[in-house]
Amino acid sequence: MKKRQFSPEEKLAIVLEGLKGQKSVADICREHQISQSVFYRWRDKFLEGGKNALAYGAPSQKEAHLRAEIEKLERIIGKQAIQIEVLKKT
Repeated sequence: MKKRQFSPEEKLAIVLEGLKGQKSVADICREHQISQSVFYRWRDKFLEGGKNALAYGAPSQKEAHLRAEIEKLERIIGKQAIQIEVLKKT
């Protein structure tokens, strides 16, 4: 049997469904065909991320990656601008 891949949005929806408490975790896991240990791992990551964001205002991994990419591209643009100015003078 092929292991199913869940998108971050699907994981979030499943975790929020469990946190609402309207269904038991066992029922939610059975419905989505995941183990309870997977559910609790997702829940713990979700809660830790929220805790870190509230405590430190830390950017997510995606935001940090995007900021690093922006800085890299800005350095490239700066180098190209200097090269253009040098070529204009010659």
